[in-house]
Amino acid sequence: MKKIVIAPDSFKGSMSAKEVADAVERGIKGVLSGVEVVKIPMADGGEGTVETLVDATMGKIVKLNVLDPLGNDAEAYFGILGDGRTAVIEMALASGLTMVPSDKRNPLITTTYGTGQLIKAALDHGCQELIIGIGGSATNDGGVGMAQALGGSFLDQEGQEIGFGGGSLSALKEIKISQLDQRIKRCTFKVACDVDNPLCGPKGASHVFGPQKGADSQMIKILDGNLAHLAEIIQRNIGIDVKNEPGAGAAGGLGAGLMAFCNARLQKGIELVIEATKLEEKVKGADLVITGEGQIDFQTVHGKTPYGVAQIAKKYKIPVVALVGSIGPGVEILYKEGINSIFSIVEGPMTLEACMKNGSQLTERAAGNIIRTLNIADY
Repeated sequence: MKKIVIAPDSFKGSMSAKEVADAVERGIKGVLSGVEVVKIPMADGGEGTVETLVDATMGKIVKLNVLDPLGNDAEAYFGILGDGRTAVIEMALASGLTMVPSDKRNPLITTTYGTGQLIKAALDHGCQELIIGIGGSATNDGGVGMAQALGGSFLDQEGQEIGFGGGSLSALKEIKISQLDQRIKRCTFKVACDVDNPLCGPKGASHVFGPQKGADSQMIKILDGNLAHLAEIIQRNIGIDVKNEPGAGAAGGLGAGLMAFCNARLQKGIELVIEATKLEEKVKGADLVITGEGQIDFQTVHGKTPYGVAQIAKKYKIPVVALVGSIGPGVEILYKEGINSIFSIVEGPMTLEACMKNGSQLTERAAGNIIRTLNIADY
């Protein structure tokens, strides 16, 4: 073998995608000399995407203070990729559910304002392409808080700015975007979104995702009606119909807000990461691709990293090995989707704690064993 590409996701709670790739590289080079190893840390648009893309492109992390979902001060960050013009943002780092104690979760009052502050900071750093992951939100405000942070005005009957949260949308009478940050028009917004829920209705943001954010049945009814009201005013004042767009209901309607106020395009998270890392270009000419994630199972085929990587390798008829922490049910489907073999790094009966603590060494040894096995064909 002359060229091996390593393109894993993180093993959550154990190793970042970069740490996994480094461990696999050590395992390979402990067996093979003179092989070209190309490391491409990956993600699927969810948790860890900022760090992964920064690592993959030799970019940088930018920290700043923002308002959290409850309007309190909090530290957050975003990434600027190695090209210096692309920002990667995870809304969960500013407006995420994990930032709100379980006894204070209330989507009537939580806001996406902090996410808007991250976007504004990226614009201040000269970024012209923004990749935004919108999983894990604590909010149900239709992206209004985000747009308020960027200069949009959401006015009530008296011409006053409405408050934060999905509950305040009932007072909305007019949207003005004349003061919305003009730099938005010169930028491209790509949103990592792996759900196709509409904004409103039984499959909409409030009904499907509201309960995990603290909404009871009465609150869900209010929130759903308020998002429908917001959609009507967006259409009337801006001329954009977001109500039934697939993905508009993602992140409590932030999908709709990004479409309406930032002209954003929603894409599968893994597709955005593949584009940003230039994975397809880098796998060309490889003899082997090694990918992986913490647990591989039937869900992997629905846009997880190993599936996305395998689809690219399959185009060029390059064999793919998945190196994982554990192998769950239903993985057989992946053998038809470009993954040739799946190996667990676990060497014997071990506690989960031990596996996670020793993940790097286990991964290194497993990678070395894979290469030794493949080398048998040369004898």
